Amino acid sequence: MQSFDIQGPQHSLSSRIKIHQTDVEMRREGNFLDKLFRFLFYTHLALISVLVIFLTVRGILSASHAKHFRPKTWYLLVLSSTACSGIIGFSWQAFFNFNPSRTLKATFWLSPLLTCAFGVLLVSIGTKGSLAASVIALVFSILQSLYACWVTPRFENANRILTVSVAYNPLKVKTSVILSIIISTLYSSFMMAGIGGATATGTKIDTLFIFLILGSLTWTTQIIKNMIRVTVSHIKYTQFICGLEVNFKAVVKSAAKYSMGSICLGSILIPVFDVIRGSARAVNLISGDVDEFMFSCTNCCSGVASRIVAYGNRWGFVHVGVYYKGIVQASMDTWDMFRSVGMEKLINSDLTSSLCFLSGVGAGSICALLGGTWALVIDRRYATEVCLFAFLTGYFMNRVAMAWVQASVMAYYVAYAENPQSQLFDNTIPAYMQELERSQV
Repeated sequence: MQSFDIQGPQHSLSSRIKIHQTDVEMRREGNFLDKLFRFLFYTHLALISVLVIFLTVRGILSASHAKHFRPKTWYLLVLSSTACSGIIGFSWQAFFNFNPSRTLKATFWLSPLLTCAFGVLLVSIGTKGSLAASVIALVFSILQSLYACWVTPRFENANRILTVSVAYNPLKVKTSVILSIIISTLYSSFMMAGIGGATATGTKIDTLFIFLILGSLTWTTQIIKNMIRVTVSHIKYTQFICGLEVNFKAVVKSAAKYSMGSICLGSILIPVFDVIRGSARAVNLISGDVDEFMFSCTNCCSGVASRIVAYGNRWGFVHVGVYYKGIVQASMDTWDMFRSVGMEKLINSDLTSSLCFLSGVGAGSICALLGGTWALVIDRRYATEVCLFAFLTGYFMNRVAMAWVQASVMAYYVAYAENPQSQLFDNTIPAYMQELERSQV
């Protein structure tokens, strides 16, 4: 039997059964798809490492013949921007840990401003690529501003949920978050070294290599983020459901051994589903019911989005960590629980996901502003690519850094849905649900 050291007062046998999982239950959920994606991830990690080493060595050797590429300048700009992304990610989550309420409001209002500044910097660079990217950045900054105005009435309730959820985290959780940021920063630097090697020669196949490396960076940072979600949500869920604290080291080992396949699969599946669902909600907001054809298309999109969310959602990571389920089954079970207790509207109005996304955008914009401005001073030719790579690494690092916040909120909602009558919960969620009902009357 897989067991965890549990610290706290005496607890019921039913609580023990929920926390202590047998090997039979764990292995039953280790289906073929999970094993396949775990194998694919480790294989891809080995292959991409070989590719990055090859490109880096080749780039250094060919740098003397490539007049358009100055390796010392390029690596100085990109790697320093990557280091800044780790520092900014750590600082952002530290601010949130210190004062969740102010950081919540600051994120929603600073992110549009920072994105706008990033767009202006891209315009000042003046290349075709930077101008195209600037249009996206400037339009997106306007959309962020409109969204912030729209959700402002929900800040108070979001702050209550966040404050309760992140009220207490063991020291080892905070240490693991810092370690994850360091690992992500080092891995990103390693990937950027490979991109630099591909940039040195600049052939068509090298362009393909750059996209492969960026794809690997995206998937790997998603997995690191979701590993934090699984482990932290396990710990927080146990606190919320029965007031106990589990051994952090045992949780991490079990997640790595039994849940890695589900994490790898979920790191691809859930972002795709989130994009589809977000697009459907955006179409719904824009179209309204002014046109019969658009109204029917909106209904179709909303129907598809409402169905797929049940088969892949971030809330499922709580059951992946606690019960070692596959991500699809875990997503279905948690969503069914939300529906059974009438929490679906509450979940759809939750701002935690938007908070973490805008935190990533804001942090990425800061990194891009720092790296791009420095590139304009040192060597203007690299300004566009330094800006874009700095933005990506800043975004990814911040999402990793903020994963513990989202995991805490996920665990709070799932634990409440499982036992709404528990005396360990206050009236935060019931009051929020009543307010939502009144606002829709």
